[in-house]
Amino acid sequence: MNISSHEQPLADKIQAFRHEMHRFPELSNQEYQTTQRIRDALTEAGIDIVPLPLATGLIAEIKGQQDGPLIVLRADIDALPIEEESGVAFSSENKGVMHACGHDFHTSAALGAAILLQQNAAKLPGTVRVLFQAAEETGGGALDLIAMGALDEAIAIFGFHNDPTLPVGVLGSKEGALTAGVDRFEIKISAKGSHAAKPHEGNDPLIIIAQIINATQSIISRNVSSDQNAVFSITQVHSGSTWNVIPDTAYLEGTVRTFNQTTREQIEQRLRQILTGIAATFDASIELLWHQGPPSVVNTAKWVDLALIQAEKSGFEALRVEASPIGEDFACYQQKIPGAFMMVGSGGPYALHHPKFRVDDKALYPTARYLAQLAQTALEEINGKA
Repeated sequence: MNISSHEQPLADKIQAFRHEMHRFPELSNQEYQTTQRIRDALTEAGIDIVPLPLATGLIAEIKGQQDGPLIVLRADIDALPIEEESGVAFSSENKGVMHACGHDFHTSAALGAAILLQQNAAKLPGTVRVLFQAAEETGGGALDLIAMGALDEAIAIFGFHNDPTLPVGVLGSKEGALTAGVDRFEIKISAKGSHAAKPHEGNDPLIIIAQIINATQSIISRNVSSDQNAVFSITQVHSGSTWNVIPDTAYLEGTVRTFNQTTREQIEQRLRQILTGIAATFDASIELLWHQGPPSVVNTAKWVDLALIQAEKSGFEALRVEASPIGEDFACYQQKIPGAFMMVGSGGPYALHHPKFRVDDKALYPTARYLAQLAQTALEEINGKA
């Protein structure tokens, strides 16, 4: 994990880039200044940018042997609607917006990898395409790039995410499902309100809320096999406006996290059955809005093995980690081509999406160097030279 004297200038450069990006975070599909900063840095390094009609985000290419294979590296660039409380010297200057998920770290590491690959392009046995993807947090960015042809002719894709639960110097991954499929649901109840002193004249949606909360707690425990992990969480409940009136309506919202498509579909179906039954029982209207997010990241064993072996060669401690219920739209790329997603230790102590979240800069250049070495090794593997 040491940085040599000849590596230090680039290490300093991408750290400064990260700090600047952290100071000026932008929300999903609003990453205009961020995109320009990335474009400027790539252009300065002599790296080709693929001409695509993208409002935000971009794709770079480092071209080695023209008849060689193509692989893809991916980083995300958007921030979150969170007021920063990290206390770092380069804290966000955009009120209510923060890089609380470390996408500034991801982008800067990918930029460093691109520069390293460009410096050694003559030895590169193929082409590396680097995706600087917008709108990961809202779940649509990956699909937009796929539609633009980001994966055309590519053999494999690699991505990564910082992990504050792992110390700096540790890199983890696993074959199969690594992250969860993410779905959001909204439940809208329309009943009949009344004066609180005369509940018999109405149809109390608060009683219906209670029935929904109680009934849905059995979805996982009584419908999903014990060898399958899944989460069903109600996170918002709203109804009423004063103390002496039973309201007409109520609203619930929440999320479902699953690790395979069968369980995902099973939970949605069971929720619909429960709501239909409760609506009939209480003579109310209950509407379910189901918002499907990205599926599970499902890693290919071959590429996980290669990524972990290369991590050890690059000075990391490589681990086989457990699956995580976080969501990640990198999964959309893996539905098109095989690849691997890795978790890179960022030192904590605060969790992703926490207003005090921060990344240890010591992880930045080693991650950039690792990504460049991984890309080189992957191309050699495809060419049968590894």
